[in-house]
Amino acid sequence: MTTEPGFAGRIGRTYQDSVPAWPDLPAGLGGPDVVMIVLDDTGFSHFGCYGSTLATPNIDRLAAGGLRYTGFHTTALCSPSRACLLTGRNHHSVGMRAVSNWNTGFPHMRGGITPRAATVAELLRAHGYATYAAGKWHLAPMAETSAAGPHTNWPLQKGFDRFYGFLQGETDQFFPELTHDNHHIDPPGRLEDGYHVSEDIVEHSIGWVRDLVSVRPDRPFFLYLAFGATHAPHQSPESYRARWRGKFDEGYDVARQRFYERQLELGIIPKGTTLAPRNPGVPPWDDLTDAQKAFSSRLQEAFAAMLEHTDAQIGRLVEFLAEEGRLDNTLLMVVSDNGASREGGPFGVMDEFSFFNGQAEDVDRLVAERLDDIGGPHSHSNYPWGWAQAGNSPLRWYKQNTYGGGVRDPLVVHWPERVEQTGELRTQFCHAIDIAATILDATAAPLPEQFGGVAQIPLHGRSIVPTFNDAGAPSPRTVQYFEQMGHRGIVADGWKATTYHEQGSGYGEDEWELFCLDNDFSECHNLAAAEPERLRKLIDLWWSEAGEMGVLPLDDRTIELFGGDARPGSPHARSTYRYLAPISHIPADASPTLGGRAWTITADVDVDVEGQPHGVLYARGSHNVGHTFFLGDGALVFDYNALGTHHRASAPVDLGPGRHSLVARFDRDGSGGMLTIAADGADLASVAIPRIIRMLGSTGMDIGRDALSTVVDDYEGPNPFTGTVEQVTVEVRSQPGPADVAAQAATEMARE
Repeated sequence: MTTEPGFAGRIGRTYQDSVPAWPDLPAGLGGPDVVMIVLDDTGFSHFGCYGSTLATPNIDRLAAGGLRYTGFHTTALCSPSRACLLTGRNHHSVGMRAVSNWNTGFPHMRGGITPRAATVAELLRAHGYATYAAGKWHLAPMAETSAAGPHTNWPLQKGFDRFYGFLQGETDQFFPELTHDNHHIDPPGRLEDGYHVSEDIVEHSIGWVRDLVSVRPDRPFFLYLAFGATHAPHQSPESYRARWRGKFDEGYDVARQRFYERQLELGIIPKGTTLAPRNPGVPPWDDLTDAQKAFSSRLQEAFAAMLEHTDAQIGRLVEFLAEEGRLDNTLLMVVSDNGASREGGPFGVMDEFSFFNGQAEDVDRLVAERLDDIGGPHSHSNYPWGWAQAGNSPLRWYKQNTYGGGVRDPLVVHWPERVEQTGELRTQFCHAIDIAATILDATAAPLPEQFGGVAQIPLHGRSIVPTFNDAGAPSPRTVQYFEQMGHRGIVADGWKATTYHEQGSGYGEDEWELFCLDNDFSECHNLAAAEPERLRKLIDLWWSEAGEMGVLPLDDRTIELFGGDARPGSPHARSTYRYLAPISHIPADASPTLGGRAWTITADVDVDVEGQPHGVLYARGSHNVGHTFFLGDGALVFDYNALGTHHRASAPVDLGPGRHSLVARFDRDGSGGMLTIAADGADLASVAIPRIIRMLGSTGMDIGRDALSTVVDDYEGPNPFTGTVEQVTVEVRSQPGPADVAAQAATEMARE
């Protein structure tokens, strides 16, 4: 007889002689709600309650009603930190050494979280919780984020009941590449409607909770809310940008000093802490030209506006929870995934892809013609190193590095029913891996030795719950290693050893520095020469931890990862791509790699409308950079948008009823090439492309429409083709050169 295993009743021939029984209710019912809010590239000092002069009133109120941790650390990079936050294990151990765009063939870099490390969402769902994820994911191999999957590492397969957000490392905030549960969707609003993705993901988060508490108020929830902010592009509504005009004209040197002084006043940093000197390559503010100063100030304004706008969305969520009576018993945490970003370079960028394509921006022209575009839909901006270091005050270096500027981040904890000593600071050392352990402790959710039939890696993190009401409680752990792209560090018993690794150099050539963190918060006073034996023991401990946690082999490759043949099983293990329309939007990492190559795009269409058809056949990228192949005003057009400079092949066509073959062909010649369009076998027009675009932006590809940020102003999206697109074939006819591979590597490194 086949029946439910463990059934406690009795099965007879009829229900009259049978005894019913029901499984026990989930143990987690009645437990606290949990909200984890993750910001991106937000530095240690960026919140107002951590010392900046930026506007974060809602986060500041949470801190005033909760706790601020000054010893919280991350992995210095996006995907690895998020893997730690959600699993409670170290990032190398779960297969996320670096960004999920990579799979190096080694266990520590698969681009997805191993099933041997169940996420806190999986564990809480088994405990009776509803589980929701909104916003940025970036924990699935990027080549697997198209509708073709596989979906193994998507949020719904990693323990979340619902997902609404974007799978990539970044997205346009006005025209995001959205995924709802397991399928891609168009944004529900347009720029002209006031749409912004941060508002959208919070609205969905509130909607999920509203549905839950309306029907099952006894059931707790876990919400993982990961904003695109403050990762580039720094974009926000114009009303937010306007209120910051002129607020940073004094420059980053003055601002950093002011942040530092406020940190001392607030007690965020100990008295006597040294403000780190300018990082290498940061020019003194007074050495900048007037145009560079104006450009730099406006870039920082865009960052400040985005942070304030994000804070306002956090406030909306908190207000809703309070109105529903759920806030008091909600463990709410606000964290950043790494230090402030270094990807803007020494002077900042209007469009990051100018830098990735090796095309220097003309700052004088940008200031004269496009200054007001910064922070809006026609920019993809990132601020310069000087402003990033100000955001990391008082620390050295940035995101990607294992010094404090890369790994020490803000953590705000708010839980009115459990935190009694509100508004206080906590100085205990803790790490991203401790957050999942804290959630399991607070909810009493178990971690079984096996989950889903897979033996589990033990938790590496430890709960910080004992610190909630005891400022003197010991740190949950005394040892934590760090490694990021060859940069290494280790903290043990209040001491830290760390090194900056020059890519390509021998690891034995790296110079290790030694700091006593109890007396040197900003890691400015190197004691390596004075304490060589202590340093040697810490280095040996690092190697021991590295062996235990799966850190090896050390791997500092970036460019090399993009050379050679595509990995079998990826969308790029071929040179010809055939798309059957209609088809879902295809993310950039699953789209054909056209940058720097010769290629042919063929659209086979059927004209079944009266008059001349119009609309988009193929589109890739956005208003900032990309391609579009379309019909309009009786002409066939291919526009090659080279970072705002448009090279266009256009010719009149007369497409009668029936099938037609429309072709765009790019033949590379040195650093440029020739673009030709054709119809039904006849070449119609050509245009010279003086300099190729190797990286076509972070927005992917549409077939038969241009649904997001349109590549040109000729039409409004989505501008679907009015005939029938039967198929579009893309043939890649050459391989990239070393410079092309370098550009792709630089892009992937920045899209963390």
